[in-house]
Amino acid sequence: MKVLVVGNGGREHALAWKLLQSDKIEQVVCVPGNGGTATMERCQNLPLAVNDFEGIGKFALEKGIFLVVVGPEVPLAKGITDYLQSKGLMVFGPNKAGAQIEASKAWAKALMQEAGVPTAKAAVFQEAAAAKAYVQAEGVPIVIKADGLAAGKGVIVAQTVEQAETAIDAIFQGQFGSAGNFVVIEECLLGQEVSVLALTDGLTIRPLLPAQDHKRIGEGDTGENTGGMGVYTPTPIATPELMGRVQTEVLERTITALRNRGIDYRGVLYAGLMVADNGDFSVLEFNCRFGDPETQVILPLLDTPLEDLILACIQQRLGEMPPLTWKPGAAATVVAASGGYPGDYETGQVITGIEAAETVGAIVFHAGTKLNSDQQIVTDGGRVLNITGMGENFQQAIAQAYTGIKHIQFSGMYYRRDIGHRVLKTK
Repeated sequence: MKVLVVGNGGREHALAWKLLQSDKIEQVVCVPGNGGTATMERCQNLPLAVNDFEGIGKFALEKGIFLVVVGPEVPLAKGITDYLQSKGLMVFGPNKAGAQIEASKAWAKALMQEAGVPTAKAAVFQEAAAAKAYVQAEGVPIVIKADGLAAGKGVIVAQTVEQAETAIDAIFQGQFGSAGNFVVIEECLLGQEVSVLALTDGLTIRPLLPAQDHKRIGEGDTGENTGGMGVYTPTPIATPELMGRVQTEVLERTITALRNRGIDYRGVLYAGLMVADNGDFSVLEFNCRFGDPETQVILPLLDTPLEDLILACIQQRLGEMPPLTWKPGAAATVVAASGGYPGDYETGQVITGIEAAETVGAIVFHAGTKLNSDQQIVTDGGRVLNITGMGENFQQAIAQAYTGIKHIQFSGMYYRRDIGHRVLKTK
């Protein structure tokens, strides 16, 4: 079968890489793809924008594409699934109604409260004065969120009232575009963040391996939030007991609440959790797609064929599938970023050492890269490469990722040197 993957990041490279491991997959087309997907066997890039629904649909129909897998949240929120399904195509990813669970934090918060999902106390505001008055009443620390899609950067943990008010002004003044039409203000929860990605056909929901991301740009989890600087799986803090509670109190309740609203949600439901030291947890947010960079560590450990799971979700027969199977051990990814990220950064820097990194056993997933006219891989984004290591344990997986990244060079390259510090400390 031929598969089309929408997106151009490390997540989409990982999806294409995993799908092409199957002898059922004849070809993968990535729209628009990146330097990694441009150079992978049986894979090609199609230079269309992710929101060019008409162009994507026309190509898919003309070229006999069997399945479309949507990576990013923006086209899902804009209704790509609805559009392509109306043309008779099979699509993996929730429809526009379901994608509201990520596209609007206020909508998701109301759904969680309705479903009885554990979540932080919160309030939603449409104007700055009322939001600031709420902060004054609640006190700090407090979390300020832009309501809509902000590429993982619309969340500010304010330690002072002044920081909170500055964040409120920035959101309402358009720093995050249309995501700033509303502000969601939440109590600040303490603990460790855990990512639980689950596959669902709208009736059955099955979690993948829990992962732990490193959102902050600086070592020791300091500095600005990013899209993710590194990740590992399966995180020990997500014990079997906790995952059992997540299944019943979060995943199943949410799918039921969506169904009660008349939403047929098929695709990935990704719950971002805050897990306290005593084992209690709350849902910080939901995403409507595969996580990035979580996908880059989860898929290398997945033994069950990915295309079988995707088709089971689309055809609403996930409940008939046998339990998911996994490779033993652990996986870890370190993100190589452009200097200046998550602020301003340069692009077009030539990247060397990728083959050398792969020779020592690392898997290099491209994110912000492209193949230039001289057939060189160059930087083309903030998060440039995801270097993934695997091993029998976290020490081996993390060591392999760092051994790999030492071979890679480009001007201004930055990466955190403490990915996995929590699990290494516990050993």
